[in-house]
Amino acid sequence: MHRLALLIALLLPGALLAETLIIPIGSQGADIDTQNLPHKGESQRSVLERFGLADEEHAPVGKPPITRWDYRDFSVYFEYEHVIDSVRHHQPRHPAKEQQ
Repeated sequence: MHRLALLIALLLPGALLAETLIIPIGSQGADIDTQNLPHKGESQRSVLERFGLADEEHAPVGKPPITRWDYRDFSVYFEYEHVIDSVRHHQPRHPAKEQQ
């Protein structure tokens, strides 16, 4: 019984001081509208017509082959020739100051 009381006495203060941290992911990269990103199932040809050539195209990896096209503000992932996901790049709220 004394051990249980001691355990509760040791753990209770930590639980009382705990905080919940809420990170507003939806506000990240607010300058890019997610509705304008390529959608799942869209073809590579359609992405190419809408957004032009990617800044960088990565070679296919794995089976099934997954390809990534990197644009300035987002990346598009393809399985074979169809979009499986599009993600915005992280945009820091306060860009680091250039060192002189």
